[in-house]
Amino acid sequence: MDFSRNITTNFEIHGEYAYIRNARKTVLDTSGNTRQAEADAQSYLAGIRHLTTFDLTTIVEYYHNGAGFSDEELNNYFAFANRAYNLYQSTGNAAALANAKNLADGGYGKSSAGEDYLYVRISQKEPFDILYFTPALTLMMNLDDRSYSLTPELLYTGFTNWELRFRTAFLVGGRSTEFGEKQNDYRVEFRVGYYF
Repeated sequence: MDFSRNITTNFEIHGEYAYIRNARKTVLDTSGNTRQAEADAQSYLAGIRHLTTFDLTTIVEYYHNGAGFSDEELNNYFAFANRAYNLYQSTGNAAALANAKNLADGGYGKSSAGEDYLYVRISQKEPFDILYFTPALTLMMNLDDRSYSLTPELLYTGFTNWELRFRTAFLVGGRSTEFGEKQNDYRVEFRVGYYF
């Protein structure tokens, strides 16, 4: 279920709640053994949105993923993946590395795999009177390990039915953190969208 309510003309609160019966996930222990965990899970999101008189929009949200992995479960996976890679480098045996990849595909590598997140987005419509131009800055932080993604973005919509978007994502975090263990440290994107 979800809700959204304008408290004032420029201030809105919103939220979502999901109850998942018998949510399943493959969990890795400190020894590298896997087991199937099954439990009812509750996920929810609570947020606010504020628009200033000069068209600065701020969105702040807290997200709890009840079916996600705890900080300890993610640490166990990262340690296992590092051991698998070291084993592959020293012996050439790729079996453990393949197992780590399967675990990533099965849940550990998905977006928002952890339990608790903070999302903040700030965007300014047409700053300095530049028509159809909107710069933005987005933060997505794993609150358990304090790693995060920071994404500055430039959007231009000055052509009918076209959207030009340039953004760069910086991933920040130490070893054994969700964003610190991603395959890249940053990403640059340029997207062109056409709507018909």
